[in-house]
Order: sequence, then C-alpha cells, then structure tokens
Amino acid sequence: MEKLIITCCVTGAEVTKEHNPAVPYTPEEIARSSYEAYRAGASIIHLHVRKDDGTPTQDKEVYSKNIELIREKCPDVIIQVSTGGAVGMSDEERAQPLKLNPEMASLDCGTCNFGNDVFRNTPETMEFFAKEMKKRGIKPEFEVFERGWIENAKKLAEKGLVDEPMHFDFIMGAPGTMPGGIKDLIYMMESIPSGSTWTVGGIGKHQLPMAVAAIMLGGHVRVGLEDNIYYKKGVLAESNAQLVERVVRIAREFDREIATPDEARRILGMKR
Repeated sequence: MEKLIITCCVTGAEVTKEHNPAVPYTPEEIARSSYEAYRAGASIIHLHVRKDDGTPTQDKEVYSKNIELIREKCPDVIIQVSTGGAVGMSDEERAQPLKLNPEMASLDCGTCNFGNDVFRNTPETMEFFAKEMKKRGIKPEFEVFERGWIENAKKLAEKGLVDEPMHFDFIMGAPGTMPGGIKDLIYMMESIPSGSTWTVGGIGKHQLPMAVAAIMLGGHVRVGLEDNIYYKKGVLAESNAQLVERVVRIAREFDREIATPDEARRILGMKR
C-alpha cells in the first residue's frame, strides 16, 4: 500500500466552542491547531475559516491571514481550502479563497440534505468551481456525500474541466446522506475511476471506524473537529492533534507508514 495521507479538518463551519471548547476560531487558534495536527502526522490541512466570534466566512482576506500563519509554522504542509463554505452562501462567496491560488481545494459534487438544511451544488455550480480550479492550477478534492456524486465528478472529467488522476473524499454518516458503514465505504471506493485515490471522513461516531477501514483498504484518512468533537462516547476530544495521533498509532499497528506532505503530493499527482 501507499503511505497513509492524513487530512485534518480543523474547524469547519458548523461546530462551535459551545460544542467543544477546543474548536479554533481565530487565525492564531487555527494556525496553532493546524501546526499541532501537522506535528502529529497530518500532511493536509482542510481549511475553513471563521470570524473571531466563530461565524463562518469565506472572506479572501481572512483566508489569507490564516494561510500566512499556518505557513509560518509548517511551510511544507498542503493547505486545502474549502469551497463548501457554509449552507446558504453564493457560489461567488464560496469561491473567494480560490483567488489566493492554493495548492488544493474541495469541490462538492452534488446537492443533498444536510442536517436540517439543504446543501446546494447545481451542475452550473460544479462546473464553475471546476473551471476556476483548472484555470488556477489548483488540485481539486472531490467531496462526495452520495454515490451519485461520483458520476457528477466523472462528467466533469469527461468534459475536460478537471484533470486525472482524480482524488475523492468520501464523507460518510452525515445526517441526511450516505450512511457510515463498511459496506457503504466499499461501494463508494469500488465506484471511482481506475487510478483515482480516495480519502474517507466519518462524521461523529463514524470517524474512527471509517479511519480504521481506510487504513486496511488502502485509502487515506480525514479526521478533525469539523467532523467529530468526541474522542470516544461521552468524552470530548482535547484537540485536533489528539484525533490525528490516534490514527497514526493505529496505522503503525498495521505497519502502514505515514506520508509526509511531499510524499502526499507524489501520491496525489501534485507538484509542490
């Protein structure tokens, strides 16, 4: 198997300090939490940003400040900006961090129920983000909440709007979307184009089982407070680093080495 790429989603747009005090808000908090996750073994930081009061934002200047501080602490880490933003944002609002020309960005490939809301990604939205990323040389990570989203991503490739090999991120167990079982994960991984790579992020209680399955099945792992605020049932996670450290320990039990950021770039077909 290839070495294991660990992505850490450090803050997201939904969870708050009321859910878990360790959730970072400010650029300084996010940079510190990203650095701790990087030191623990994460080679990719999946980055949402917040206003200082915790309100999610896609503001380019806020992203720029966050990226600057993260780069000061871990200059070789892969920063993957989110274009998902938060439910209700416009395409143009969500696309702001792409103007900073990051190495990598998420690209959501469909519409779904998301808790009590609807997360909208029309065909026009998907093509808009795909064209913008290709124009800027940004590697897309295709976020997939449902099986049909894989077909949407494949259509983007057929139209020449994205390059291959493709990299997918299966988000499993989010309320209103694909369940987080092993059979569900295998169904997803067997449906992507040959030569593609994949990561899985389990929501809440699904995070640890999905991480262990990915380690065994040859995929890659996403963990972090965006997806899961608990370390185990009833026990809040102390930090993003704690969640990364657990994946590293488990991977080593299976004799699977952890990828550095440059090794992750090679596996994903990226140039630094």
